[in-house]
Amino acid sequence: MVAGAFPIAKLLYLGVRQLSKPLAARIKDGARASPFFRQYICGPPAQLYHWVEMRAKMRIMGFRGAAIKPLNEEAAAELGAELLGEAIVFGVGGLCIFLEYSRQTTNSKKKEDELSSTLESLQEQVAELNLTVETLDARLRELNRVLVEVSASPKK
Repeated sequence: MVAGAFPIAKLLYLGVRQLSKPLAARIKDGARASPFFRQYICGPPAQLYHWVEMRAKMRIMGFRGAAIKPLNEEAAAELGAELLGEAIVFGVGGLCIFLEYSRQTTNSKKKEDELSSTLESLQEQVAELNLTVETLDARLRELNRVLVEVSASPKK
């Protein structure tokens, strides 16, 4: 395997993803400490997640109309912070995938454009060669005509 074949962009993406985990942990710690984050950022998604999860579990176990109690504020903040951290890591991973796809698409388009320009160049060369062949063919016919006239004329 060629040493230069390993794309440096993939290594950078991996580094960004690894750096996103400590960043997510810091944001989780900040979310746990801040009342605004607890109430408006972490709480509602955690309560929704808890409600959906419990609803699905209840339906699987056969309890159809059971009421689901909301999480207390501490548990909601903890679950919301975990969800936020996972969403950040997932978002960074998704961004890395998108950037890699974009890079691959750009490279593919560049190669396609190069092939297209090469094909156009070859087509132009073929057209020029056809013109040259036609010109040479016309000259050859003219020379043959002159040769026939010279050979058919009476010798002096």
